[in-house]
Formats: sequence, structure tokens, C-alpha cells
Amino acid sequence: MDFPMFHLDWLNDRFLIAAIAILHVFINHGLAVGFIPYITWLEQKGVSMASPNQITNLEWDTLVYKKMKVAFIITTTIGAMTGVGIWFSVALVSPASIGSLIRVFYWAWFIEWLVFVTEVVLILIYFLTWKNANTSLKAKIRHINFGWYLSVFSWITMAIIVAILGFMMDPGNWNNEQTLLNGFTNPIYLPQLLFRTPTAMLVAGVFGMLLTTIFAKKGTEMRSKAIKFAGQWILAWIPLAIIGAVYYWNVMPAAMKENMATAVGSQDFAEYYNLLKYFIIGAASLAIILAGVAVLKPKKIKLAYVIVPCLFVFGFLGIFERVREFIRKPYVIGNYMYSNLLREEDYPLYKRDGILKYATYTSVTEITEENKVEAGKDVFMNLCSRCHTVNPQGVNSIVYVFERMYGFGKPLDEGAMKAYIPNMHNGRTYMPPFAGNEKELDALVAYIKQVQETGESLEGVQSAGVKINPMNSAVEVSKRKNNKEKDTQLAKN
Repeated sequence: MDFPMFHLDWLNDRFLIAAIAILHVFINHGLAVGFIPYITWLEQKGVSMASPNQITNLEWDTLVYKKMKVAFIITTTIGAMTGVGIWFSVALVSPASIGSLIRVFYWAWFIEWLVFVTEVVLILIYFLTWKNANTSLKAKIRHINFGWYLSVFSWITMAIIVAILGFMMDPGNWNNEQTLLNGFTNPIYLPQLLFRTPTAMLVAGVFGMLLTTIFAKKGTEMRSKAIKFAGQWILAWIPLAIIGAVYYWNVMPAAMKENMATAVGSQDFAEYYNLLKYFIIGAASLAIILAGVAVLKPKKIKLAYVIVPCLFVFGFLGIFERVREFIRKPYVIGNYMYSNLLREEDYPLYKRDGILKYATYTSVTEITEENKVEAGKDVFMNLCSRCHTVNPQGVNSIVYVFERMYGFGKPLDEGAMKAYIPNMHNGRTYMPPFAGNEKELDALVAYIKQVQETGESLEGVQSAGVKINPMNSAVEVSKRKNNKEKDTQLAKN
């Protein structure tokens, strides 16, 4: 609660992070971790296919270069921007969680940044020296080696980040012994890494086949070979992806599996949860069928046949990221920090004194009948705004949630809401327990009821500015600290 509250009352704060992160994963997995080794492998194939008087098969090399050009442009533009965008959006929406993660994984992230800088240098070298590498066999082999170095560094970047993602789902023994090693070796790290790695390779193979149908001339032997190699690549990685998925599922905590139905989309979508199973089976089946036809009858493969499987595998990757983000709720960091950014160990204090007493950015410190609605607004902002909007047309609108429970087109029942909110986490396990005291509960209910009546929106600090809790201003905190030091000194004397 020591940060001003950024809020988007139409999009939903976490949806902002999710949209940027999912796009980044598409690029990171599909065009970096998986695609770079795929391209390097194909470049190596060009040397082996060359005639005795050639360094590499130039027609093949040109085709592979065109594919790499697509990956280079996307990863160094959209990929780079979304990578920065994740940090920017998380710092706005979830500063306490990212601050906690940085304190735990400071040196891991430091190493990851060094690896990333090396990765950037290598991809520049690999792409920009491609044509010059065809001057001699020695230069070409050196260039291919740069591709493999780039592949390794791209994977290491993901391997470090996956440790942090796994930690957020299940910190394991870290809560007992808070060390970097314990955080890094969390129970979900290895299973998630063993799933993500072959999945990235699989996505890269399907996308690579799509590019082949775009860049290679129809009916040529070169096109058939490229499609066949893509099919072989996909078939090689599919079994490992399935094994990784099963391993990942088996180590996932039971509470997260229970959240799965809602995690796919929303509460409204929960009854259609079986669609996810069909989607996964469909994506895997389409990839297998596509790869099988590509290997046996590569000339049959056309652009239209690859588009749907490509959309399915990227769609699966997006759904996986959405599900992974949601199922760890009610926590943003498992068993440590709730999704409202309050630490679990601080809850008894908040329930006793209320959260507004300890909030830095609030206009109300003592709740009265006159300021009850304003206090409820601050309670909502601190406890609910990271997942809910106020605007009736907003994503996950709090008014819509309650109207769906108690009936549309009629005033909300304050008594029913007061009875429900303190126990909501029992029925909806993905929601954190209510952290405030009795007065703050009354204020929150009064605010939600007013919102239903007026249809007003909730502005974040980016529009409304900030109001400082006078009891937690720098001056007051300094006074309390000085008084405490004086009392300690007097006690010693």
C-alpha cells in the first residue's frame, strides 16, 4: 500500500499486464527460443545439401534467410517493446509484487540481463553477417556456430525467467528458508521448463512451415524439402511436449487445479471448461496431422492448410499463459503475498486496525457517516481494484459481479453483501480474504451500492492525482520516529 494506485476502469489492471505478456510470450517462445535453433538447423542443412563446388545451397540459404529476417524484425521491435512493456505495466499495477521478486531474485535477474544483452549482440551478428558468411566454408561454419550460441543464450534467458514464474506459483521451501537457491529450485520450476522448451520448438516448427508456404515457390523441390524438414522437426518435439505437459500437471498443487475452470476465461465460461480440453486435443492433433502429411506428402501442403494449425498452437500458448497467471490466485506470490498485494502474515493486523490506517495514499483515516462512501472508495482501490473495475462496462466489473449473484435490474442488498464479502474466499478460492475491519466492510458495501446507482467510474492516480494519508506523511512518520528515539533514550537514562 506504499504506492499510488494506477487503475484502468474499463480494461482491468491485470488485463493490461496479461495482454502485453501473452504477446511477448508468442514472440519469445515462437520466434526466439524455438525459432532460432530451427533456423540454425536449416542453415546447417543448406551446407550439407551443397554441391562440391558450393559453400552452401544458395537457393536454400536465401529461403532460410527470409525466414530469419521475419524473426529478426519482430523480435527486435515488438519483442523488445513488449519485454520493456511487461516491466512498465507490472511496475504500475503490481509494484509490491515485483519489488518482492526483485529482492529474492536480484542476482538471477542480474545474470538474466547480462545473458539478454549477449543475446541481443548475437542476434545482430547472426542476422547482419548472414550474407557475408557465404564467402568461405570457414566463415559459414562460424556463422552457424553463432546461431547455436544464440539458441543457447535465448534458452538460458527463458530458463531463468521460468524459475521466477514457478516461484510465483509455488515458492516451496522458500517461506521457511528465504534464500535465492530455495526460490530458484521451487517445485514447479523444472516441470514448467521441461514443458515450455519443447512447446516453443513445436510452435517454431509450425510457424516455420507457414513461412515456407509464403516464401518458397509452389511445386519446387526446395519447397517440398523445407516443408518436410519442418514436419520432421514438429514430430520430434511433440512427444517431449506431451511428456512435459503431463509432468507439469502432476506437480501442480490441487488448489490450482481447482481454479482451472475459471482460469480459462471467466466465471461465465466455467461451464464450458471442457472446450479447453477439446482445444488442446485439437491443437495437438492438428500439429501431428500437419507434420505427418508434411513428411509423407510435402507437395500437398498449402498455405491454407497451415494457417489453422498455426493459429491453434499460438492460441494454445496464449491460453496457457492466461491459465498460469490465474490459477495461482488468491496469491500473486504463492503463500506469501495475495493478489491484492497484501502479505498474508500482515492480515491479522489489518483485520484488527483496518487497512486505511496503514495506507499511504488515502483521503480517509477515520470513517464516519459523512465520509463512508469516500472511505469505501479507498478500500475498494486498495483491496479490489487490481482485479475488478467499477465501470459497469468494464472488464470484471464489481457491480456486474454482484448483480449476477443477486439479480439484474434491482438494487443491491447491502445486508447480503456484508454477509458475503467476509466469506467470499471460501466459495471462490481464487479470491483473497477480505482484509479490512467491520467499519471498512460497511464503507465498501456503501460505495458499491452508490456505484450501482450512479454508474460512476473510478479514476486512478494517473487521472485523479494522489491524496496522502496525513498520519503517514513524511513529516508525521519522522515525528513518530524521533519521539520513539527520545522515549528509548529516556528509558535508558
